[in-house]
Amino acid sequence: MYLLYLDESGHSHDPSSQFFVLAGFSIFERQTHWLESAIDPIAARFNAANPSAIEFHGAVMRAGRDVWHGVAPADRVQAVVDVLALLANPQLQVRVFASVIEKALVPQDQILSKSFENLASQFDKYLAGMYLRKNPQRGLVIFDKTSYEEKLQTLSHFFKHQGHANGKLRNFAEVPLFLDSKASRLIQFADLLAYWIFRYFQAGDDRGFNMISPYFHAYNGVQHGFIKQVSSATEQRLAALAPAQYPFPTPTPTP
Repeated sequence: MYLLYLDESGHSHDPSSQFFVLAGFSIFERQTHWLESAIDPIAARFNAANPSAIEFHGAVMRAGRDVWHGVAPADRVQAVVDVLALLANPQLQVRVFASVIEKALVPQDQILSKSFENLASQFDKYLAGMYLRKNPQRGLVIFDKTSYEEKLQTLSHFFKHQGHANGKLRNFAEVPLFLDSKASRLIQFADLLAYWIFRYFQAGDDRGFNMISPYFHAYNGVQHGFIKQVSSATEQRLAALAPAQYPFPTPTPTP
């Protein structure tokens, strides 16, 4: 079974943000332990006695709030870089999926459903492709606990039995599962992905996005895992970004 961990950034009903991002990653069920085991030592730098008390949340880390209060900015940034660098681990074979919607372009009450449809349909196609390559797999979507829980479960059931704009979901094992991010390093990883994709579109900060973008799900050279609905003005703004004033450091070498 393949698991798709997802989180959001830029609430669909928040007037202070222009974009809504739903993003995360797919991983084979047997690899989840190894990814968690790679993240835990990064947390242990900040609380060796109780690494589980350290949570990786993009906005909180950047602002230095909660458990990150008092941690030097350089150390917080290094932690972000070291977690995102795990995307490059060939053993894990992580694939990123993301939907970005410029909220002015979509009715507010359709933003969430469109975002979920974008990712659910692409994840389903990813699983269908495995079936055609003689590797039949089911999929399960896992979210952070959210006020969207009931709506997303209803959407998943509808897409499976009634269909969406591009067909029906045929390879999902069950409706989405919801976990408390405090208990799941992998939900926290999805949070970092969603936040740094959001930062790129919202604030023109491409440092995290540049680490993430090579790992969007692609097949035969065509990128399928990154779906965006943004204006031409946004595209032009992002194309004209200057180099970051404070580039990310290189990842910490692993033993």
